[in-house]
Amino acid sequence: MVRVITPARPPQPSPDGSSDGNPAGSVARAAPDPRTVPDRRAALRSGVALAAGTLATGCSATGAVAHPVAVSRTSVAPSTNPSAAASANPSAKAAAAPAPRRFPQQPAEITHGPRDRPRVALTFHGQGDPAVAKALLGEAEKAGARVTVLAVGSWLDEHPDIARRILDGGHDLGNHTLRHLDINAMSEADAEAEIRGCADRLRRLTGSIGTWFRPSRTPSASARVAGVARRVGYPHILSYDVDSLDYTSPGAPAVTRQVIGGVRDGSVVSLHFGYADTVAALPAVLEELGRRGLRAVTTTELLS
Repeated sequence: MVRVITPARPPQPSPDGSSDGNPAGSVARAAPDPRTVPDRRAALRSGVALAAGTLATGCSATGAVAHPVAVSRTSVAPSTNPSAAASANPSAKAAAAPAPRRFPQQPAEITHGPRDRPRVALTFHGQGDPAVAKALLGEAEKAGARVTVLAVGSWLDEHPDIARRILDGGHDLGNHTLRHLDINAMSEADAEAEIRGCADRLRRLTGSIGTWFRPSRTPSASARVAGVARRVGYPHILSYDVDSLDYTSPGAPAVTRQVIGGVRDGSVVSLHFGYADTVAALPAVLEELGRRGLRAVTTTELLS
Protein backbone atom coordinates (compact mmCIF):
# COMPACT_ATOMS: atom_id res chain seq x y z
CA MET A 1 0.00 0.00 0.00
CA VAL A 2 1.32 3.45 -0.93
CA ARG A 3 1.32 5.92 1.92
CA VAL A 4 -0.02 9.23 0.78
CA ILE A 5 -0.16 12.94 1.54
CA THR A 6 -1.70 15.75 -0.47
CA PRO A 7 0.87 17.68 -2.56
CA ALA A 8 1.27 21.43 -2.34
CA ARG A 9 -0.49 23.40 -5.06
CA PRO A 10 1.91 24.28 -7.89
CA PRO A 11 3.15 27.82 -8.50
CA GLN A 12 1.28 29.99 -11.00
CA PRO A 13 2.25 29.94 -14.69
CA SER A 14 5.31 31.99 -15.53
CA PRO A 15 4.63 35.34 -17.24
CA ASP A 16 6.30 34.31 -20.46
CA GLY A 17 3.83 31.44 -20.95
CA SER A 18 6.53 28.90 -21.80
CA SER A 19 5.46 25.28 -21.37
CA ASP A 20 6.40 21.70 -21.24
CA GLY A 21 4.67 19.97 -23.99
CA ASN A 22 4.38 18.17 -21.06
CA PRO A 23 7.76 11.74 -17.80
CA ALA A 24 9.60 -12.11 -15.21
CA GLY A 25 7.75 -14.54 -13.66
CA SER A 26 5.42 -13.94 -10.80
CA VAL A 27 5.70 -15.62 -7.42
CA ALA A 28 2.66 -17.33 -5.96
CA ARG A 29 1.51 -15.84 -2.68
CA ALA A 30 -1.15 -16.68 -0.18
CA ALA A 31 -4.32 -14.66 -0.78
CA PRO A 32 -4.64 -11.77 1.73
CA ASP A 33 -7.48 -11.74 4.22
CA PRO A 34 -9.96 -9.13 2.89
CA ARG A 35 -10.96 -8.33 6.49
CA THR A 36 -7.48 -7.10 7.35
CA VAL A 37 -5.99 -5.76 4.10
CA PRO A 38 -7.08 -2.24 3.06
CA ASP A 39 -8.59 -1.84 -0.41
CA ARG A 40 -5.83 -0.90 -2.84
CA ARG A 41 -8.05 1.30 -5.00
CA ALA A 42 -9.10 3.31 -1.98
CA ALA A 43 -5.44 3.82 -1.14
CA LEU A 44 -4.67 4.94 -4.68
CA ARG A 45 -7.54 7.38 -4.70
CA SER A 46 -6.20 9.09 -1.64
CA GLY A 47 -3.06 10.20 -3.56
CA VAL A 48 0.65 9.67 -3.14
CA ALA A 49 3.51 11.33 -1.33
CA LEU A 50 5.35 14.03 -3.23
CA ALA A 51 8.82 15.14 -2.16
CA ALA A 52 9.49 18.87 -2.18
CA GLY A 53 12.42 20.76 -3.56
CA THR A 54 12.49 20.03 -7.30
CA LEU A 55 10.57 21.66 -10.12
CA ALA A 56 9.77 20.47 -13.61
CA THR A 57 7.44 21.70 -16.32
CA GLY A 58 4.06 20.25 -17.21
CA CYS A 59 3.21 19.10 -20.73
CA SER A 60 0.56 21.34 -22.21
CA ALA A 61 -0.64 22.30 -25.62
CA THR A 62 -1.72 25.67 -24.27
CA GLY A 63 1.30 27.06 -22.39
CA ALA A 64 3.96 26.40 -19.79
CA VAL A 65 3.29 25.85 -16.14
CA ALA A 66 6.11 25.17 -13.69
CA HIS A 67 5.15 22.40 -11.33
CA PRO A 68 6.68 20.19 -8.65
CA VAL A 69 7.57 16.66 -9.65
CA ALA A 70 7.68 13.82 -7.15
CA VAL A 71 11.10 12.35 -6.51
CA SER A 72 12.21 9.39 -4.47
CA ARG A 73 12.80 10.03 -0.79
CA THR A 74 16.46 9.15 -1.22
CA SER A 75 17.27 11.51 -4.06
CA VAL A 76 20.25 10.49 -6.17
CA ALA A 77 22.12 12.83 -8.48
CA PRO A 78 21.81 11.76 -12.13
CA SER A 79 24.65 9.44 -13.03
CA THR A 80 27.08 10.45 -15.75
CA ASN A 81 27.73 6.77 -16.37
CA PRO A 82 24.43 5.06 -17.28
CA SER A 83 26.15 1.74 -17.88
CA ALA A 84 27.25 1.74 -14.25
CA ALA A 85 23.67 2.38 -13.19
CA ALA A 86 22.47 -0.50 -15.32
CA SER A 87 25.12 -2.88 -14.01
CA ALA A 88 23.94 -2.14 -10.48
CA ASN A 89 20.62 -3.66 -11.53
CA PRO A 90 21.39 -6.78 -13.56
CA SER A 91 17.71 -7.73 -13.75
CA ALA A 92 17.14 -4.64 -15.92
CA LYS A 93 19.23 -6.17 -18.72
CA ALA A 94 16.72 -8.72 -19.94
CA ALA A 95 15.58 -9.36 -23.51
CA ALA A 96 15.81 -6.46 -25.92
CA ALA A 97 12.80 -4.17 -26.05
CA PRO A 98 10.96 -3.33 -29.29
CA ALA A 99 12.64 -0.75 -31.52
CA PRO A 100 10.94 2.26 -33.14
CA ARG A 101 8.69 1.50 -36.10
CA ARG A 102 7.69 3.56 -39.07
CA PHE A 103 3.95 3.72 -39.74
CA PRO A 104 3.63 4.67 -43.43
CA GLN A 105 0.03 5.85 -43.09
CA GLN A 106 0.88 8.19 -40.20
CA PRO A 107 2.37 11.71 -40.37
CA ALA A 108 5.81 12.55 -39.02
CA GLU A 109 4.15 14.00 -35.91
CA ILE A 110 1.40 11.78 -34.52
CA THR A 111 -1.39 13.34 -32.46
CA HIS A 112 -3.93 10.51 -32.63
CA GLY A 113 -4.61 7.11 -34.10
CA PRO A 114 -7.38 5.82 -36.37
CA ARG A 115 -10.77 7.34 -35.59
CA ASP A 116 -12.71 4.27 -36.68
CA ARG A 117 -11.58 1.88 -33.92
CA PRO A 118 -12.61 2.04 -30.22
CA ARG A 119 -9.09 2.29 -28.81
CA VAL A 120 -7.15 5.03 -27.05
CA ALA A 121 -3.56 5.45 -25.87
CA LEU A 122 -2.83 6.74 -22.36
CA THR A 123 0.70 8.17 -22.47
CA PHE A 124 2.66 9.08 -19.33
CA HIS A 125 5.59 11.44 -19.00
CA GLY A 126 8.03 9.33 -16.97
CA GLN A 127 9.51 11.16 -14.00
CA GLY A 128 9.00 11.32 -10.24
CA ASP A 129 8.70 8.82 -7.40
CA PRO A 130 9.01 5.29 -8.82
CA ALA A 131 6.52 4.03 -6.23
CA VAL A 132 3.90 6.26 -7.86
CA ALA A 133 4.83 4.97 -11.30
CA LYS A 134 4.53 1.37 -10.18
CA ALA A 135 1.18 2.05 -8.49
CA LEU A 136 -0.18 3.57 -11.69
CA LEU A 137 1.14 0.70 -13.81
CA GLY A 138 -0.41 -1.81 -11.44
CA GLU A 139 -3.76 -0.04 -11.51
CA ALA A 140 -3.74 -0.01 -15.32
CA GLU A 141 -2.81 -3.69 -15.49
CA LYS A 142 -5.54 -4.61 -13.01
CA ALA A 143 -8.04 -3.08 -15.43
CA GLY A 144 -6.50 -4.87 -18.41
CA ALA A 145 -5.09 -1.62 -19.81
CA ARG A 146 -1.68 -1.02 -21.35
CA VAL A 147 -0.03 2.39 -21.51
CA THR A 148 2.91 4.23 -23.07
CA VAL A 149 5.65 5.71 -20.89
CA LEU A 150 7.98 8.41 -22.24
CA ALA A 151 10.89 8.31 -19.80
CA VAL A 152 13.26 11.12 -18.87
CA GLY A 153 16.87 9.90 -19.08
CA SER A 154 17.99 11.32 -15.73
CA TRP A 155 15.04 9.51 -14.11
CA LEU A 156 16.31 6.24 -15.59
CA ASP A 157 19.74 7.00 -14.12
CA GLU A 158 18.18 7.22 -10.67
CA HIS A 159 15.80 4.26 -11.08
CA PRO A 160 17.19 1.92 -13.77
CA ASP A 161 14.91 -0.96 -12.72
CA ILE A 162 11.79 0.97 -13.73
CA ALA A 163 12.52 0.48 -17.44
CA ARG A 164 12.22 -3.29 -17.17
CA ARG A 165 9.16 -3.00 -14.92
CA ILE A 166 7.39 -0.99 -17.63
CA LEU A 167 8.27 -3.46 -20.38
CA ASP A 168 7.47 -6.53 -18.29
CA GLY A 169 3.96 -5.14 -17.79
CA GLY A 170 3.39 -5.11 -21.55
CA HIS A 171 3.64 -1.33 -21.90
CA ASP A 172 5.43 0.84 -24.47
CA LEU A 173 8.60 2.63 -23.36
CA GLY A 174 10.00 5.68 -25.12
CA ASN A 175 12.29 8.71 -24.94
CA HIS A 176 11.37 12.05 -23.32
CA THR A 177 14.88 13.58 -23.55
CA LEU A 178 17.75 13.38 -21.09
CA ARG A 179 17.05 16.29 -18.73
CA HIS A 180 13.54 17.47 -19.64
CA LEU A 181 14.56 20.94 -20.83
CA ASP A 182 13.02 23.20 -23.50
CA ILE A 183 14.31 21.26 -26.47
CA ASN A 184 12.85 23.52 -29.15
CA ALA A 185 14.94 26.40 -27.78
CA MET A 186 18.20 24.44 -28.09
CA SER A 187 20.81 24.42 -30.79
CA GLU A 188 20.84 21.38 -33.04
CA ALA A 189 23.89 19.97 -31.24
CA ASP A 190 22.34 20.41 -27.80
CA ALA A 191 19.02 18.93 -28.92
CA GLU A 192 20.84 15.90 -30.30
CA ALA A 193 22.71 15.46 -27.01
CA GLU A 194 19.38 15.46 -25.16
CA ILE A 195 17.75 12.90 -27.44
CA ARG A 196 20.81 10.66 -27.76
CA GLY A 197 21.48 10.86 -24.04
CA CYS A 198 18.10 9.33 -23.21
CA ALA A 199 18.32 6.88 -26.13
CA ASP A 200 21.68 5.64 -24.84
CA ARG A 201 20.24 4.96 -21.40
CA LEU A 202 17.27 3.12 -22.85
CA ARG A 203 19.57 1.01 -25.04
CA ARG A 204 21.84 0.08 -22.12
CA LEU A 205 18.88 -0.86 -19.94
CA THR A 206 16.66 -2.57 -22.49
CA GLY A 207 18.63 -3.20 -25.69
CA SER A 208 16.56 -0.65 -27.63
CA ILE A 209 16.27 3.14 -27.88
CA GLY A 210 12.56 2.76 -27.13
CA THR A 211 9.55 2.79 -29.40
CA TRP A 212 8.71 6.51 -29.32
CA PHE A 213 10.17 9.99 -28.91
CA ARG A 214 8.25 12.86 -27.32
CA PRO A 215 9.95 16.29 -27.09
CA SER A 216 10.17 17.96 -23.69
CA ARG A 217 8.34 21.14 -22.71
CA THR A 218 6.37 21.30 -25.93
CA PRO A 219 3.56 19.28 -27.51
CA SER A 220 5.14 19.72 -30.95
CA ALA A 221 8.73 19.46 -32.12
CA SER A 222 10.36 22.11 -34.28
CA ALA A 223 11.57 21.02 -37.71
CA ARG A 224 15.12 21.03 -36.34
CA VAL A 225 14.25 18.75 -33.41
CA ALA A 226 12.19 16.44 -35.62
CA GLY A 227 15.16 16.10 -37.97
CA VAL A 228 17.49 15.27 -35.08
CA ALA A 229 15.02 12.69 -33.75
CA ARG A 230 14.92 10.97 -37.16
CA ARG A 231 18.70 10.91 -37.25
CA VAL A 232 18.83 9.27 -33.83
CA GLY A 233 16.37 6.63 -35.01
CA TYR A 234 12.82 7.82 -34.28
CA PRO A 235 10.74 8.09 -37.46
CA HIS A 236 7.83 9.81 -35.68
CA ILE A 237 7.27 12.46 -33.03
CA LEU A 238 4.60 11.36 -30.56
CA SER A 239 2.30 14.23 -29.58
CA TYR A 240 -1.31 13.99 -28.32
CA ASP A 241 -4.82 15.34 -28.86
CA VAL A 242 -6.05 15.24 -25.23
CA ASP A 243 -4.16 17.05 -22.46
CA SER A 244 -5.25 15.90 -18.99
CA LEU A 245 -3.74 19.03 -17.34
CA ASP A 246 -2.94 16.77 -14.38
CA TYR A 247 0.34 18.63 -13.77
CA THR A 248 -1.69 21.67 -12.64
CA SER A 249 -3.00 19.58 -9.72
CA PRO A 250 -6.67 20.52 -10.31
CA GLY A 251 -8.02 17.59 -8.29
CA ALA A 252 -8.82 14.05 -9.40
CA PRO A 253 -12.41 14.79 -10.52
CA ALA A 254 -11.15 17.61 -12.76
CA VAL A 255 -8.51 15.34 -14.31
CA THR A 256 -11.17 12.72 -14.99
CA ARG A 257 -13.51 15.27 -16.58
CA GLN A 258 -10.72 16.70 -18.72
CA VAL A 259 -9.75 13.29 -20.09
CA ILE A 260 -13.23 11.89 -20.56
CA GLY A 261 -14.52 15.16 -22.01
CA GLY A 262 -11.94 15.15 -24.79
CA VAL A 263 -11.28 11.50 -25.52
CA ARG A 264 -12.71 9.68 -28.53
CA ASP A 265 -11.77 6.82 -30.84
CA GLY A 266 -8.04 6.96 -31.57
CA SER A 267 -7.15 9.61 -28.98
CA VAL A 268 -3.67 9.93 -27.49
CA VAL A 269 -3.92 11.28 -23.93
CA SER A 270 -1.12 13.12 -22.12
CA LEU A 271 -0.72 12.23 -18.42
CA HIS A 272 2.12 12.30 -15.88
CA PHE A 273 3.70 10.09 -13.28
CA GLY A 274 4.35 11.86 -10.00
CA TYR A 275 1.02 13.56 -9.32
CA ALA A 276 -1.48 12.49 -6.70
CA ASP A 277 -4.42 13.66 -8.80
CA THR A 278 -3.38 11.34 -11.63
CA VAL A 279 -3.20 8.33 -9.34
CA ALA A 280 -6.56 9.13 -7.80
CA ALA A 281 -8.21 9.79 -11.17
CA LEU A 282 -6.95 6.74 -13.06
CA PRO A 283 -9.50 4.18 -11.75
CA ALA A 284 -12.40 6.46 -12.71
CA VAL A 285 -10.84 7.21 -16.10
CA LEU A 286 -10.40 3.52 -16.88
CA GLU A 287 -13.89 2.70 -15.65
CA GLU A 288 -15.46 5.37 -17.85
CA LEU A 289 -13.40 4.34 -20.88
CA GLY A 290 -14.67 0.79 -20.38
CA ARG A 291 -18.25 2.00 -20.04
CA ARG A 292 -17.88 3.76 -23.40
CA GLY A 293 -16.40 0.67 -25.00
CA LEU A 294 -12.95 2.29 -25.41
CA ARG A 295 -9.94 0.06 -24.78
CA ALA A 296 -6.71 1.55 -23.42
CA VAL A 297 -3.79 0.15 -25.44
CA THR A 298 -0.16 0.99 -26.14
CA THR A 299 0.52 3.58 -28.83
CA THR A 300 2.07 0.84 -30.96
CA GLU A 301 -1.15 -1.16 -30.79
CA LEU A 302 -3.26 1.93 -31.38
CA LEU A 303 -1.51 2.51 -34.72
CA SER A 304 -1.09 -1.12 -35.80
